[in-house]
Amino acid sequence: MAGNSFGNIFKLTTFGESHGLGIGGVIDGCPSGVKIDLKMIQNDLNRRKPGQSKIVTQRKEDDEFIILSGLVNNITTGSPIGFYVKNKDQRSKDYNHISNTYRPSHADFVYEKKYGIRDFKGGGRSSARETISRVFGGAIAKQVLNKIKFTAYVSSVGNISIENDLKKLNFSNIEKNPVRCPDIKIAKEMEDYIKSIKKEGDTVGGIISCVIENVPVGLGQPVFDKLHAELGKAMLSINAVKGFEIGSGFDGTKLKGSDHNDQFKKDGSTYTNNSGGIQGGISNGMDIVFNVAFKPVSTIMKSQKTIDSNGNEVLMEGRGRHDPCVVPRAVPIVEAMAALVILDYYLLNKTVKLK
Repeated sequence: MAGNSFGNIFKLTTFGESHGLGIGGVIDGCPSGVKIDLKMIQNDLNRRKPGQSKIVTQRKEDDEFIILSGLVNNITTGSPIGFYVKNKDQRSKDYNHISNTYRPSHADFVYEKKYGIRDFKGGGRSSARETISRVFGGAIAKQVLNKIKFTAYVSSVGNISIENDLKKLNFSNIEKNPVRCPDIKIAKEMEDYIKSIKKEGDTVGGIISCVIENVPVGLGQPVFDKLHAELGKAMLSINAVKGFEIGSGFDGTKLKGSDHNDQFKKDGSTYTNNSGGIQGGISNGMDIVFNVAFKPVSTIMKSQKTIDSNGNEVLMEGRGRHDPCVVPRAVPIVEAMAALVILDYYLLNKTVKLK
């Protein structure tokens, strides 16, 4: 299986399965001499881990990491950073009923057809538990890029949405509620809705918005490696993601060019930010803003029509512990993937000019 590495200079390679011994990875290309705060890494892992509230899966994992290499006295040496997180609360028996059955909208069918074999226990590599490694790598990248700020938050769940006006939102509220929404009132509505969906044995999707502040001008590699294209790839590689839009996104199609154009100020900044901080595939110094759409989790506790490996039509029902809505736990994953892209392109930019 190829495709387990992400990045060019700052490169993350991940390994492990949901119900295997653990999840881990190797970070190559991290600059030396960077002081790493291990508590900041654990904090991001805690924001992603299961069992943190009543609206997420109740699988109980500490998600405590072990660093195998690459740091001396918590300072990066420039050598590969190896890390590992042990799995503790697997319940593989919850998946015995699908050993020969394909879950609708899951990766079961395509994995078996592609590789001739699949790990049905928790989905193997298709499980979102793999994102532990992404969050770890992103936590390192954030600390290398200590002047750049990454803030992701839930802006909608189902049909419940906030007024996504960055001038009015209070980001300090994001971690004060289990949904990770900056609007406390709307967050409670979202939370209650997720709980009701869970009681029905169903799931619901949502949107995570992200703002990257203090990005320098010049990040991006035209023509095929535009910065927004790489961010799109990063976000679409996250489990359950079905859409990515940057700046004005699809709403921009409703505007005239005279309304959409970001006119310049004397200092090079712009009065508006419909470009989302990227023009011509290169960062322009304005905040990078984008949205990521997550579908409803595929595993539901209701009977559904499917087929088994012999092509027989059967009925199946989900079992075990699953998220009724993935977006609250996906907030640190979005931040992490954004940080991996920005650091990689920051390092690439160092190769553009000799002087």
